[in-house]
Amino acid sequence: MQRAVSRDDDFTAFVLARSAQLVHFARMLCGDAGLAEDLVQTALEKSYLRWDRIELGDPFAYVRQAVVNQHLSWVRRRLWRERPRGSAAELDEQVGFSPAGRTAADASVGIESRTAIAEALATLTRRERAVVVLRYVEDLSEAQTAATLGVAVGTVKSANARALKKLRAAPELSSSYAGEPS
Repeated sequence: MQRAVSRDDDFTAFVLARSAQLVHFARMLCGDAGLAEDLVQTALEKSYLRWDRIELGDPFAYVRQAVVNQHLSWVRRRLWRERPRGSAAELDEQVGFSPAGRTAADASVGIESRTAIAEALATLTRRERAVVVLRYVEDLSEAQTAATLGVAVGTVKSANARALKKLRAAPELSSSYAGEPS
C-alpha cells in the first residue's frame, strides 16, 4: 500500500507543478478556455491510470500527447456546437499567470499582444493551429510534430507554411511585422 500513496503523491505533485502549463497549451491548441480545461482534465484522468509506467519516462510529454489525442478525438466527433471565446486576460487569470514586477502599462501591452495572437490563431484551421502551437509554443521539431499529430512530415510543413502565410497577413499582428513594438 505504500507504493499507492507514493504514486498519488507523485501524481499530485506533477498536477500542481504542470497543470497551468498544460491548460495554457490546450487553450492555444483549441482556442477555448473551457474546452482546454476539459481536455487537460480528461488527459490527466487517463494518465493517472498509467502513472506507474509514465513517471519513469517523460510525464509531461506523455500528458501533452494525451491532450493532443483528446483534442483530435473531440474534433473528429464534433461534440460541441457552440464555441464561446474568452479573452487572453481571462485565460491568464484562470491559469494563475501573474507577471511579477510589471507595471500596469507593461501588463496592458502584454494583454493586447496575447489578444492579437489569440485572434490571429482563431483564423487558422484546427490542423494549422495544432502545427503552429506544437512547433512554436512547444518547440517541437517537424518530425516530432508529425508524430504527435499522426501525420506525415510533409503535411506538417505544408500546414505550417499555410498558417504562417495567414498569420503574416493577419491585421491583428501587422504591427509586429512592421517593426513597431507589439
